[in-house]
Amino acid sequence: MSSNETLDIHRVMGILPHRYPFLLIDRVIDYTVGESLRAVKNVTVNEPFFQGHFPGRPVFPGVLIIEAIAQASAILASRGLEEDPGENIIFLFAGIDNARFKRPVGPGDQLILEVSQTNYRSRIWKYRGTASVNDSLAAEANITFTYRNY
Repeated sequence: MSSNETLDIHRVMGILPHRYPFLLIDRVIDYTVGESLRAVKNVTVNEPFFQGHFPGRPVFPGVLIIEAIAQASAILASRGLEEDPGENIIFLFAGIDNARFKRPVGPGDQLILEVSQTNYRSRIWKYRGTASVNDSLAAEANITFTYRNY
């Protein structure tokens, strides 16, 4: 199922359990269930980690870029479920492979997160994800995750 429907922050918060300061998806631009998704993370100077990473030259932590790719992947996986995960389902990392960082990301940048499903079997998803700023690749990684009912 292809969708040009965007998912605003309220819909994103209905899918992911993350909240400030760890919710790293501001909006989903578009998605195709079981195939791909594009999302946005607006990087702002008032995010708390910039006080120490790094004073005088703020850099968005690479591990958070990978987390943003994972959150985008979880949203895409959720679109294939019968209902929004809500409080009953939590997505969990199972692996990160081939993570590479190509350029620093800082305040004022807008990360465009793109994920594509490479495999799904028995509640295990595999995705290839990238994060770009102004069409320049900032990071890439392969993400594996599953979910649990709570």
